[in-house]
Amino acid sequence: MITIDIRIDKGSEIPLYFQVKKEIMNLINRGKLKVGERMPTERELSENLKVSRNTVSTAYDELEQEGVLKSYQGRGTFVAEEANPWKVQNIRQKIMKFIDLGFEEAIESGMDANEFLEIVIQRVREKKKLMSKITAVYVECNIEQSRMFSKQIMESTNMNVIPFTLDDIRDITDSTREIIERSQVIIATFNHVNEVVKLTKKFKKEIIGVAINVNLETIVKIARYPKDTRFAFICISNEFMFKARAALEKAGLGNINIQFTNSTDERKITKTIDDVDVIIVSPGRYKDVQSHNVNNKYVMKFLYSLDDNSVKELKSKIIDLKYQK
Repeated sequence: MITIDIRIDKGSEIPLYFQVKKEIMNLINRGKLKVGERMPTERELSENLKVSRNTVSTAYDELEQEGVLKSYQGRGTFVAEEANPWKVQNIRQKIMKFIDLGFEEAIESGMDANEFLEIVIQRVREKKKLMSKITAVYVECNIEQSRMFSKQIMESTNMNVIPFTLDDIRDITDSTREIIERSQVIIATFNHVNEVVKLTKKFKKEIIGVAINVNLETIVKIARYPKDTRFAFICISNEFMFKARAALEKAGLGNINIQFTNSTDERKITKTIDDVDVIIVSPGRYKDVQSHNVNNKYVMKFLYSLDDNSVKELKSKIIDLKYQK
């Protein structure tokens, strides 16, 4: 039997499948589970942990959807990067090999080391300059997330990223049309890519999809509160509220005592805050809610973030020369 060192707390408020999932991710991050290693079967791990097979199955399914694990019929489940040759090798080592090849070619052609270094530095400067000149449009179903992810991409790539919603594209105005026309690329969350492709087909722009993840620490913090804790969830849009509710249910927290609202009425907000123990907010409501939080109750931001690998792939596509204009 294949065994891995996983510890779970059955007395914890955190769902068992979520504990299993987090433990596996930690083992991979610490190098205890390496790329291409085979995982225990669902039956083996459930017997080892003395939990239901459904608990392990749910953890495995989510990790496979997120690209952490990969299942092969008749072979088993493996650490996901086995299916992606680029990630099998250490990225730094792979880049070093490319540099070595370029340097050897330069020396063989009669170029000295300093000249080669100057070419490399100049090329990097050109690419960075290219990124700063690019305008991208980010499309999401709600403006809060669109603004958040646009900001994250700008900080990571130095591009100018303009946030829009699907409604902005459906009921397009002249100003929105003008921005899309002068942009080089349209970025969208994967689950909206198909619709964005249809809505923007006439602009003939390349659409790049990115993945997003719920911040795991946020879910863990919520799960650690006692069962009788009263929560309020305050955000701007119905869409964000819907996604947050779905994320909590998916994490096994659908039965917590929580009020959802996107009201901006000051009296309603004050009453909601007074009636609960802990306040959860979307980033766009944080300052507003804090201004009404006269009793200094704990306010927690409900955060999503762009998947790191998606951002790396985005950057790789953006620096392609075909975006130069």
